[in-house]
Amino acid sequence: MRYHARNVMTRRIFLQRSASAAVLFGVAPPRPVASGMFVSLNSAVTAGKNIGWPEFAYLAARAGYGGVDWSLAPAEAEGLERTNALFAELKIRPAIANLPMARPLPFDDSQATFTQALAKLADDAAFSASAGCRAMMVVLPPTGPVPRDEYRKQVRDRVAAISEVLRKSDTRLGLEFLGVPQFRLPRAGVVSHPFIWTLPETVALARDCGANIGVVLDAWHWHHSGGSLAEIVATDASRIVHVHVSDARPMPPDQVRDDMRVMPGEGAIDLVGFFQALNRIGYTGGVSPEPLGRIPAAMPADEAARLALTTTVAVMRKAGVA
Repeated sequence: MRYHARNVMTRRIFLQRSASAAVLFGVAPPRPVASGMFVSLNSAVTAGKNIGWPEFAYLAARAGYGGVDWSLAPAEAEGLERTNALFAELKIRPAIANLPMARPLPFDDSQATFTQALAKLADDAAFSASAGCRAMMVVLPPTGPVPRDEYRKQVRDRVAAISEVLRKSDTRLGLEFLGVPQFRLPRAGVVSHPFIWTLPETVALARDCGANIGVVLDAWHWHHSGGSLAEIVATDASRIVHVHVSDARPMPPDQVRDDMRVMPGEGAIDLVGFFQALNRIGYTGGVSPEPLGRIPAAMPADEAARLALTTTVAVMRKAGVA
């Protein structure tokens, strides 16, 4: 009953605000673009603004996004029926969720702990799929605690086991590689060995893990890994699960930190070529602006969401994919 009362109030507020936004900001209802790609709201846009669930979904719809990068736990707490009703009401889709395994899972915990976590993953994946989302993601460590070949086998075995669980719910997992050199710097008292931080190596690992394993292609990390458009063109679209996009100012690699991103079109990354390469291989999934460090703390959440959407769509239009 508590949820129902809140849901009615939120729906009324949403409809009122949507009407106002359409007049003031020219916001159109979310719709697929010609390329099949759609823009999804990522929590990086609202970091520090205390936007919970389902308010985050209402924000995405209000701003005109086609989808939302969502969190499973709060949605599961609301229940499947209410979650499906929310997405239907707002006419947005759940694009991708983080793999619901607590860190340091799935890579660096004990095998017994990992095996136990797989049972819960099966339930989470079934819920996600029933809500219309068949994509999850996890960050791939760029270094490992043991030499590369040994760590690759461990990671491969873990991800292959995850693949089997997710396959039962027809769900894909995207591995996000971290190309910024910052993440490969030695840390005091920590033994680490180089592992994987490029698109081709991540795709190769994904192929070894299962047909439903792919890559979350982040333009920022792709750029800082020294990636090329040819690498994207050489990747089968079925191996790209989701896309993150932001831009980068020219800087010496050793000075780049992950929270120095700018909005698409504000930096030096060839995002027009990036999107054209994705379109060339037939990618039709979600595109999430992830401008870590770019949104001022004082900027209202609605303004931040519109800024991220507007700049992303502007670059996509230049590329001819929106």
